[in-house]
Amino acid sequence: MAGVVELTYYPIKGCAGTSADEAPLTPAGLAHDRSFLVVNEEGVGRTQRRDPGLALVRPTVSADGGRLTLQAPGFETLDLRVDTAGDRRKVEVLGTVHQGIDQGEEAADWFTEVLGAPSRLVRVPPEHDRVTDGRIPGTSAYADSCALHVVSRATLGLLHRKLAERGLPPLPMDRFRPNIVVDGWDEPHTEDRAHRIRIGDTEIGYAKLAIRCAVTMVDQGTGAKAGPEPLRTLAEYRRATEGGVAYGTKYAVLRPGTLSVGDTVTVTSWGESEL
Repeated sequence: MAGVVELTYYPIKGCAGTSADEAPLTPAGLAHDRSFLVVNEEGVGRTQRRDPGLALVRPTVSADGGRLTLQAPGFETLDLRVDTAGDRRKVEVLGTVHQGIDQGEEAADWFTEVLGAPSRLVRVPPEHDRVTDGRIPGTSAYADSCALHVVSRATLGLLHRKLAERGLPPLPMDRFRPNIVVDGWDEPHTEDRAHRIRIGDTEIGYAKLAIRCAVTMVDQGTGAKAGPEPLRTLAEYRRATEGGVAYGTKYAVLRPGTLSVGDTVTVTSWGESEL
């Protein structure tokens, strides 16, 4: 029987995740997931593609979302009151313009020092009405696309076998920054074909395959690029027809509720893999 073995949300896009035993599932994904964004002077969102040092920033959001704590090795901890009512400004995520609420000078100075480049921190506004793409549309905060990213342990196990054939060590699951990790599926990439899933009192629907980028080559523990793996190995057996390599699956939220580690994962509708 398949079940949830890991739940992780990422309060600030590109920064370290927070593991949870239980988490509310909102229409935009796990509560607080990618609700903050670090931007440059022009308002363009920073990601690990160009700023791998983001991986070393460990944000913590209070349960009510009212406070944000920032930690990074070698820097003082910063505790902030989250502003949800300030002036809006334009911000850009992967070429798409959204709105953000600037979180003030303390946050800006802290990220500028940590990243060594002028930066500011913004939060998604309450009226954020983004519509995501994919087979089933949904919404999300500042995620690359859909609300949820799901990967199974069987899928990671296959990659480990492929790496071992090259004489290479295994890679941790955090290289792929999933929200939900499922164990109990025998076949790797079962998530490609699981088109509707019931977990606890929630339901999620297949949107699209996750096309991977250079972030998978960043060591999440050190914040250093450590390529060319896993992209080199994945390119041998997971090439997508539209280009790039596919690993993991993106889902939209069909019914919000609460997710818990240990919840049974029940597939209620199957489909063909798009790979």
